[in-house]
Amino acid sequence: MDTLTIFLTQFFMSLLVYAYAAKWYVGPWLDKKPLYAALGLLILPHALRYIGLTFMVPNVGGEGLSTTFAASAGYGDWLSAMLAIISLIALRKHWRITLPLIWVFNVVGTLDLINALRQAEAVSYFRAAWFIPTFFVPLLLVSHFMVFSRLLRRRKAK
Repeated sequence: MDTLTIFLTQFFMSLLVYAYAAKWYVGPWLDKKPLYAALGLLILPHALRYIGLTFMVPNVGGEGLSTTFAASAGYGDWLSAMLAIISLIALRKHWRITLPLIWVFNVVGTLDLINALRQAEAVSYFRAAWFIPTFFVPLLLVSHFMVFSRLLRRRKAK
């Protein structure tokens, strides 16, 4: 198998596992929770997205890893982590701007992941950072979907 095939296999298997876990276990459990509690649990993993700065560390990515990819992935993840942390604080303190802030976090975070994933040419240079897009990113994508779902459901209920 070539590198891209292995990457895609691992990525989509992780995505499938997280999606089924969300549908069968996490989603039904969160449905019983108040909205802010459910959103907090879904946003919490995104507070760890600073791990994406790893792509900017010399020698972690291969020599051919584009500095454009490394910077966009690193800073995009860092921004998403900061927005997640601010959103978590807003949820706990019940700020008036909590839900609009979560919309911003979710849109920015999702677009950052899509931007990184569309740069498939970088895959063969990931080296030690390989686990981020094959294990962590699928979790984040499923979590973003679940946040959008809850926000839209709340909007329809009004």
